[in-house]
Amino acid sequence: MRRDTTIDLNCDLGEGIGNEVDLMPYISSCNLACGGHAGDKPTIERVVKLAKNHAVGVGAHPSFPDRENFGRVKLKIPFDKLQNSLREQIDRVIEACKAHKIEMHHIKAHGALYNLCASDAVYAEFFIDFIVRFYPEIPVYAPFNSVISKLAKGRIKLFFEAFADRNYEADGSLVSRAKTHALIKDEQSLFKHVLNMVKRSEIHTVSGTVLNAKIDTICVHGDTPKAIDLVRFLRGKLEENNLKIQTVICK
Repeated sequence: MRRDTTIDLNCDLGEGIGNEVDLMPYISSCNLACGGHAGDKPTIERVVKLAKNHAVGVGAHPSFPDRENFGRVKLKIPFDKLQNSLREQIDRVIEACKAHKIEMHHIKAHGALYNLCASDAVYAEFFIDFIVRFYPEIPVYAPFNSVISKLAKGRIKLFFEAFADRNYEADGSLVSRAKTHALIKDEQSLFKHVLNMVKRSEIHTVSGTVLNAKIDTICVHGDTPKAIDLVRFLRGKLEENNLKIQTVICK
């Protein structure tokens, strides 16, 4: 059993769903689309202001510059061009945060880029070097025991993330969205999934195996069906189990 009494609850926002007002009261950090897969300057400004009003940590959620595929497909793009795009995306969020007199809390890659950094050493090294060069003081959300988490040790600040609304394969990867059981849509199943994570530091996989994992933050995707109901229910149940929802900080 973990002794922690707090957990960060994060959500991907600004992706065109328009549910930020309803989600914001129940989360403690957000990952803000910044023009790569979705999002635009007016939306970024609006969500940053909303997050400040709710004391929610704001993170940039950059991706491959590929709105057509919502950033969920590996884009064949030279690393120098990808770097330039990521800087433009992240800086949009930093500028909005500065305008509202808050510090940006974290960076979390989106979609295919997130998965590649978790599994591919070339992409992981690229992303680590990118953070070291341009944003060395900003923590990154990444999966525990992933390729990026191993290579980044001592080089960048990390918060370990797990997903409330996604099923896991035995190797620790997320079940592909192409499969019917990729998403967890039932409230009770989602809560049981998360409670194992935050109380026991365990991820139960679809094959029946159990992965041990350090987890600092739990994500519910903003575009998951009934995301508002799921997040509201999850927060309530976690608090019933004596867990405080709180923005994760570097110790």
